[in-house]
Amino acid sequence: MLTRQIQVGEVRIGGKTSPFVLIAGPCVIESEEHVFLMAELLKSLTTDLSIPFIFKASFDKANRSSRSSFRGPGLQKGLEILRRVRTRISVPVLSDVHEIGQIEEAASVLDIIQIPAFLCRQTDLLVAAAATKKPLNVKKGQFLSPWEVKNIIDKILSCGNENLMITERGVCFGYNNLVVDMKSLPIIRGFGYPVVFDATHSVQLPGGAGDHSSGDREYVPCLSRAAIAAGCDALFVEIHDQPDQALCDGPNMLSLEELASLLPDLIKIDAIVKSNHSRQF
Repeated sequence: MLTRQIQVGEVRIGGKTSPFVLIAGPCVIESEEHVFLMAELLKSLTTDLSIPFIFKASFDKANRSSRSSFRGPGLQKGLEILRRVRTRISVPVLSDVHEIGQIEEAASVLDIIQIPAFLCRQTDLLVAAAATKKPLNVKKGQFLSPWEVKNIIDKILSCGNENLMITERGVCFGYNNLVVDMKSLPIIRGFGYPVVFDATHSVQLPGGAGDHSSGDREYVPCLSRAAIAAGCDALFVEIHDQPDQALCDGPNMLSLEELASLLPDLIKIDAIVKSNHSRQF
């Protein structure tokens, strides 16, 4: 099945021959200065490598393990920071919403509205987000099979919104662990919409440290290469200049240097996949 191509500003996601898109940025907005630093560095890196780029950062991480965990600056302040990033750095921006009441304000700023994995089956949230007609990125829940994604897609299509992507981010494997079944990428893509691979949350160990999650970032490059080889349309990677000092998800984030080392490999793999015009997924 030919996959629908989603247009986000000048960035095209999906289709048969479009290069993979990088969705990257810190897990959460730690400060305006830090967000601008990361956005500028990522824009420079992707421009040099001719990789289409979308900046991501959460204004509120409402699903943290502990009540005392850092959540970000909140809706209004966070969106204003993302608005300035979008304008000054000329890059599309993505962030996630957790409540219906956040959607209207978020849609006025964001180029892509993201639905977190834990909320991917919340019908009212999906329908309200879809009604904005903005492009949506829905993360497949860690508890769902790839074929159950069709139900998510149908809810969004019922609102007349076809600008959607689905992100694979691993599936629960016992307690505090995730695994990735690469077959899920062509299965999800077979529904006709772009598929994204979340390379950093896929190596997360949810709640693995008791009151917060841990992770195995050393496996991010391996899984990223496999996902690009499997034909994903975009790669979602959380990046921090000092991952070990990050206020959220540090153990599964990459440094900018690690990303810069990985991207040339991904470009080569993607070119091989896209040159195979008999590709069926």
